[in-house]
Amino acid sequence: MSDKPSIENRFERGLFASRWLMAPMYLGLVVALGMMTVIFVRELFYYLPQVLDLTAEDMILAALTLIDLTLAANLLLIVLFSGYENFVSKFDFDAGADRPGWMGKVDFGGLKMKLIASIVAISGIHLLKKFMEIRDIDTAVAFGQSEMFWLVVIHLTFVVSGVLMALMDYLQAKAYKS
Repeated sequence: MSDKPSIENRFERGLFASRWLMAPMYLGLVVALGMMTVIFVRELFYYLPQVLDLTAEDMILAALTLIDLTLAANLLLIVLFSGYENFVSKFDFDAGADRPGWMGKVDFGGLKMKLIASIVAISGIHLLKKFMEIRDIDTAVAFGQSEMFWLVVIHLTFVVSGVLMALMDYLQAKAYKS
């Protein structure tokens, strides 16, 4: 029997149960994943009839678009599974060999690293697509040197943020070992 007052126990149980308020948010991420799948299929069927007429550069741009969507969907899955397991409840079923190796092993720090790595990759692909869309100097001026500058600055900001987050995690882990 606990020495705590009954009201304190009920309050703490209520606080602990409040984690289930996150469950609808994870369901919303499942809906967002479905929406991304629809967009991916739409893009795929847009490019399929044109495949014989596409230049190599246009095909690379199409592939980068599909890769971009896939990385964003992977990011959604990582947040969905890791977030649910870290903050709401563990998955109680045995998925066997189908269970991804990282599931159940990604803590909040690992989730942050996967998140920033995915954001950097998505940003890098978006930047590469913009660079590839520039076919000549006139197009570059039409797109705007200022816009391209800011795309690079934003991407570098994501990269530096990722490196700093990794450094902080490293220093924190090193401090715990001491």
